[in-house]
Amino acid sequence: MPTVADVNRARERIREGVLYTPCPSAPGLAHICSARLHLKLESLQRTGSFKDRGALNRMLDLSAGERARGVVTASAGNHAQAVAWHGSRLGVPVTVVMPEGTPLVKVSSTRRFGARIFFRGATLSDAMSEVRRLEAEEGLVVVHAFDDERVIAGQGTVGLEILEQVPDLTVALVPIGGGGLISGIALALRDARPDIRIVGVEAEAAASARASRDAGRVVHIETGETIADGIATKRIGDHTFPLIEKLVDDIVTVKEEEIALAVHTLLERQKLVAEGAGAAPIAALMADRLAVVDSDVVVAVLSGGNIDVNLVSRIIDRGLLHDGRLARLMIKVRDRPGMLARLADLVAARGANVLEISHRRAFADIRVGDVEIVMHLETKGRQHVDEIIQGFLDEGLAVEEDR
Repeated sequence: MPTVADVNRARERIREGVLYTPCPSAPGLAHICSARLHLKLESLQRTGSFKDRGALNRMLDLSAGERARGVVTASAGNHAQAVAWHGSRLGVPVTVVMPEGTPLVKVSSTRRFGARIFFRGATLSDAMSEVRRLEAEEGLVVVHAFDDERVIAGQGTVGLEILEQVPDLTVALVPIGGGGLISGIALALRDARPDIRIVGVEAEAAASARASRDAGRVVHIETGETIADGIATKRIGDHTFPLIEKLVDDIVTVKEEEIALAVHTLLERQKLVAEGAGAAPIAALMADRLAVVDSDVVVAVLSGGNIDVNLVSRIIDRGLLHDGRLARLMIKVRDRPGMLARLADLVAARGANVLEISHRRAFADIRVGDVEIVMHLETKGRQHVDEIIQGFLDEGLAVEEDR
């Protein structure tokens, strides 16, 4: 089992190869948390996540012969990029096995760093079977994404930095996938400040750590689809589980909609891009999954920022819908000339902007002589949408909102 001494040694070894990331306060998120909140921005690492730390610490431990043979790993993207990047720096050939459906941004970045890539299965656990085959057939050295003492020690350097940057913290919120990050951070924090409350956050669709804690042993679960792909693991590690059980106070889960809303909130309120896994701690705060008080000093680890821009676009639209700044209204009217102009005038009179209009006749639940007009509107918020709907009702029109 790794120790805090291993974490300190890792820090000296990787110091020149990783960034000392900032941990600023988050005034833009004051509305979600009464405590003082700081964000540890691991998204600013060279490859966009904390994985740079553990990958480098492990690869610096390779012998000359192992470096020549090359390494292999299974990763949904962040660990893959870190291994590929440091492999290119150190002259080590890198092979990566990715789950099918890994976000394109992570695939392309890993390729850009020179890695050979294979795809296997839906999760990291599925990809590991291919890793074991390549290890046996090609003699490659496995660099595990989380279940390795040197990787855990490397990730623990995040905790050492947090202690220096926010020495009075009382609560640490850390995403959990396989458990490498929270295990390493917990080692660092517990040694210096046993009173700190350490809380892990998982996606509800992939809550292997929570299931293992409930069972009192490492268990294998079937995961669902999640936008927090970086923490979608079917099984936490044999090395990480005992550390989590010993050092982590609580594990909470967050839903997909909560994660998406957290990504949107970080982008709009704090001007930060986070992937789903990185936004999970903020989702936990926004959904009141843990109790914090005004006197608490909370550090949420924003573990990564590698998110596909297409997904960001969809998340923004969902966030605007949630806030009432986009609305989709279905209005049933008589199918007569001038009705569309009448509706447009009603919307304009209330200060909304029409983004799109369509007519539905054959596929709507309406009378033969009617038409359903679907209007996509840009609005000012929930109250504004309600005012527009009331305006239609006051004109005797049948209207429904699609939420």
